[in-house]
Amino acid sequence: MTCPDRFSQWSQEVSRAFPHLRKSQVRGLALWSLGIALIGSEGIRQISALLAVVLGEKEATLFQRLREWYLDAQDKVGNHRRDLDIAECFGPLLQWIVRLHRGDKRLALALDATTLRDQWIVLSVSVILLGCSIPVAWKVLGSHQKGSWRPHWEALLAHLQGRVPSDWFVLVMADRGLYASWLYSSIQACGWHPFLRINLGAKVRPVGAQEFEWISHFVPSVGSSWSGEVDCFVGAKSRLQCSLLLHWEAEYQDPWAIITDLDHQQAHIAWYGLRSWVEGGFKDLKRGAWGWHHSKMVHAQRVERLWLVMAVALVWTISLGSQAEQDAPRPDVTRLPESHIARRKLKRSVDQAPKRQLSCPVRGRLFLLAQLFLGEPWQLGAFCSEPWPEQCSPPRKRLSPGQQRVKAHIRERKQRGKQSAKKRKRAAKQAS
Repeated sequence: MTCPDRFSQWSQEVSRAFPHLRKSQVRGLALWSLGIALIGSEGIRQISALLAVVLGEKEATLFQRLREWYLDAQDKVGNHRRDLDIAECFGPLLQWIVRLHRGDKRLALALDATTLRDQWIVLSVSVILLGCSIPVAWKVLGSHQKGSWRPHWEALLAHLQGRVPSDWFVLVMADRGLYASWLYSSIQACGWHPFLRINLGAKVRPVGAQEFEWISHFVPSVGSSWSGEVDCFVGAKSRLQCSLLLHWEAEYQDPWAIITDLDHQQAHIAWYGLRSWVEGGFKDLKRGAWGWHHSKMVHAQRVERLWLVMAVALVWTISLGSQAEQDAPRPDVTRLPESHIARRKLKRSVDQAPKRQLSCPVRGRLFLLAQLFLGEPWQLGAFCSEPWPEQCSPPRKRLSPGQQRVKAHIRERKQRGKQSAKKRKRAAKQAS
């Protein structure tokens, strides 16, 4: 199968996922996401150079086509140009992920913000799965832009409302810096379940009790846990009737305090551990995979459109990586003795999910390249669901004092190298 035929297949998948887009918009989105998935970078120069060879087109033509895809209508060449409304793509993107989901009808979402240098703040709603995350709705703000984030969060949730089937169980998580009563209500308005962490500086009153107590009263020491129905917060305006889940895991500085509308006997506080996967998703967008940290864009609308192509590329590579993991052959150890180490390892892998050696985006990208080398048609994988945690995991192992000194020494050497390079550049300019 030729590369143009493969690209045609991928364009059809993108068109199916975003039926509201015009043909030229679908083609641009397919080109961008294909280039990112193949190269592992969002650099437009590299993508246009590769696709020019792969598709047999002129490099300058592809570069201009990709560039105009993210420009505003008034910045494009020609008549009848239109803007690409990113907000209209949020719902279809979430529906696409749901359609590719395999397994139990449970979905975890996370609300979080990430930054790029001192230039941008991105508020994002992400689907968290398979140790990583995929943004499905976002808003790009200037890092020094003033104003409340509330209208943006409410708008992002509104764009996603009704996009997940009503018989699905959807959990929405956020860290303690984002908690607000309006956010709790907005999540419920979507038919989903809030699972929000709050600060310990609040008082609660268990159902049937007369007095409010500080949250720390219920988890006085490491290893303690508590759950129950409570009236949360003393103030009458902010008071909330909900379930409170508390747990203080060893080696954590503070306990987890989670409020939710689920019954406290059905909810597991360990589910909140899924929220940390959103950090892996931000890493994939930046240094871990697509290299967004190198971006020089200065317009928020263009950044938002670039996030769409990176999200689509993540859908493709993560689904392929998940499918490759699912289809990987398992070793046959039936003929080995019962005491053989391979049998013990296999038993551990059944009782406990094995540690992932490669992230799903990386494995999916390698699988995509392998299909290209083997001349096989490109395909879209599936998100094979994994069981949610039922026990809180310990934090990452902290570095020893010696390891910390080594890392500090490496950072210092890099900083000195950068300063020396700047001095050489200045000296060269003065000499010229």
